[in-house]
Amino acid sequence: MKRLPRDQATGYEIAKKDPLLRVKLGEAFVIETEDADNGCIQTNDDQAPATAHFNPVTGPIYVEGVARGDVLVVNIKEVLPDRDGHTLLLESGHPLEDSARWPECRGPYTHMIKHVPGPSGTTSDGRAIFNEKMSWELHPFIGTIGVAPDNAIESGSDSCIGQGPWGGNLDSRDICKGSKVLLPVYHEGGLLYVGDAHGSMADTEFTGVADETRAEVVLTCDVIKRKSIPFVRIETADSIIQLNSHRPLEDAITQAILWLMEWLVTDYGMKPRDAYLNMSVNPYVKVNVYQMVKLSRLEYTVGVQFPKAHLPNQ
Repeated sequence: MKRLPRDQATGYEIAKKDPLLRVKLGEAFVIETEDADNGCIQTNDDQAPATAHFNPVTGPIYVEGVARGDVLVVNIKEVLPDRDGHTLLLESGHPLEDSARWPECRGPYTHMIKHVPGPSGTTSDGRAIFNEKMSWELHPFIGTIGVAPDNAIESGSDSCIGQGPWGGNLDSRDICKGSKVLLPVYHEGGLLYVGDAHGSMADTEFTGVADETRAEVVLTCDVIKRKSIPFVRIETADSIIQLNSHRPLEDAITQAILWLMEWLVTDYGMKPRDAYLNMSVNPYVKVNVYQMVKLSRLEYTVGVQFPKAHLPNQ
């Protein structure tokens, strides 16, 4: 199986470049990702590195048979987080950075999180040990994934604060094992980038930092030829999910709902009025707020999901 080692996880933009790896459609390959803090956090005494660059990504990966105007389908076969993760309170950039009521929440502060293997013998289904009294099941996922956009500078494709229809730093907990990520393609080969794995994350990354970790990610790719989508989409075993990154939050959600309706009507044959009414009456239509961090031009990322069981002809 082809592999991109961790020492090649050194990029900080998602842009058109010479590929580091070429794969065929359906071919499994492995990416060793670095954590968002460049591997500098190993103990509770370590602090975030004094650098302007965070969120290193690996890529691009060239997928044979993929062309501009297609949709690249990335199948996530496995996400194996490292045996350790960490979370941080930075000196600035989080809601309680200047709190007088809870000065201990100001930061800087580092908290290591141990990852214990689960029934499979790996961390894919393991547990996160927060402290001696608190633990939970790991839910590893890919925080940053995308393809090279048309114009990297105009699209703002910095790997830390860049987002767009092409992907980027989305921090969606649904970009996990068993999911399919659908990305619009702008260049021959797709030019896929991956990085920023998390061991677990709350519904929204309120402090700005989740359970950051290195990981090994196993992927395969398919293609939908000559297909146009407005923004990243996800398919899970049970749902289809339309993503959007925008501010303010209510506008991000509204546009994601409208794009989801378009998906239901165009691809699944649902009547427009039925799709519209479902957005209000179907209790299984969910709005997920994945990322709501006030950092530079980082947008808020949401996903509106619709149950596959209620798709027409299902």
